[in-house]
Amino acid sequence: MKARCSKWLEEVQHHLNKELLPFWLTHGEDKEYGGYLTYLDRNGNPTGETVKTLLCQARMIYTYSSAHRAGFGNGQCLDIARRGVDFVLRTFWDKEYGGWYWTAEQDGTPLNISKLTYGHSFMIYALSEFGMASGDPRGFEWAVKTFETLQIQAADNCFGGYAEFMERDWSKKRPGKYGGDRKSFDVHMHLMEAYTNLFEATRSRLHREKTMEMIRLIMTRILHPEYRTGIAQFSFDWTPLRQILFADVWGSDRDVDSDEGRPLNNTSFGHNVEFAWLLIHAVRILGLDIEEFKPTLKKIFDHCLQYGIDWNRGGVYCEGPNDGPARERNKEFWQQAECLVGLLDAYLLFRDSKYLDAYEKVHRFVMDYVINHPVGEWFPLFDENNNLIWDYMGHAWKINYHTVRSMIQTEARLKRIIETAAG
Repeated sequence: MKARCSKWLEEVQHHLNKELLPFWLTHGEDKEYGGYLTYLDRNGNPTGETVKTLLCQARMIYTYSSAHRAGFGNGQCLDIARRGVDFVLRTFWDKEYGGWYWTAEQDGTPLNISKLTYGHSFMIYALSEFGMASGDPRGFEWAVKTFETLQIQAADNCFGGYAEFMERDWSKKRPGKYGGDRKSFDVHMHLMEAYTNLFEATRSRLHREKTMEMIRLIMTRILHPEYRTGIAQFSFDWTPLRQILFADVWGSDRDVDSDEGRPLNNTSFGHNVEFAWLLIHAVRILGLDIEEFKPTLKKIFDHCLQYGIDWNRGGVYCEGPNDGPARERNKEFWQQAECLVGLLDAYLLFRDSKYLDAYEKVHRFVMDYVINHPVGEWFPLFDENNNLIWDYMGHAWKINYHTVRSMIQTEARLKRIIETAAG
């Protein structure tokens, strides 16, 4: 087992240090206007599309800040993160109504002035990480300011959780594809992620309580009561709904076959495993007892092993029913990235070698197919036979957040496994 993990660690470290981080130290930053250009072709060159999404600006600030905190970049990562913070503070904040605009032109001129809770969650995540990486008080100040804005403008004090799609003045958007009448697993999972980071940065009692609130909400309202997998979308009172594609989201997502949305009996393997390892992280940061969460975590991991892993060709499928084989069998880059981390956490928590066997299937698929080794980043999408479908390196929804975080977190977990095996 130690030899297996050592080989994987060697591959991860080579990719992270020789390919992935060098790519992002030389690509993406907008030297003319500030912030980041995120539309990159298969060779890493700008495509000419210059719209900047709040999501990608935030995720890149987070990534560079977290890489610096983890000891990478010799200060370069922090410098790039700081310039990104300078840009978003100068351009994306709505000085009249508060909150962050959703998209902007290359120079920062507001474009889509909607307010999305999803984007705000990532600004909390990014700015708190930047504050911890740099000590710059702006990181803490603006992370807290964003958190407070959400509590005032988006919190649902009747049913719990948060509204997700608002107009500039924070009034709810229209229902249906505009999202004004829905809540989602995705957004509330990332709020848990963001609030965990905020509490780590501030050690505030309020931020700890709000993180706990998100955990309880997900455990009691969002996870399937039997399978403990994530249900994608809900009405405001947490009645499960068929998942639809929103107008302001998923700029590079696959469409839904039915106008009514995906089947109600449907779950995402990548989201489930991502939630599982983020929950483990939150439990550790909050100082909670992991034993309370083990039954749910085991069900999530085992569901992915049973239905999500492609045991023949490697990798993890996109999604499928709770009680049967995967229905959507394409393989997205981000699900691979999150499963690498989550499956190692599963092994560390339960010490069952089946999780390392599953990790190996995903690891090999990533190393042999997903990574564009001559360039350094990951291809976004493959079919079930491992044929490449999309080939760009960057998009409005794909930059370095999943890939760099995955490699940093995977390296740390493989080291822990090897150390404990040696002991």
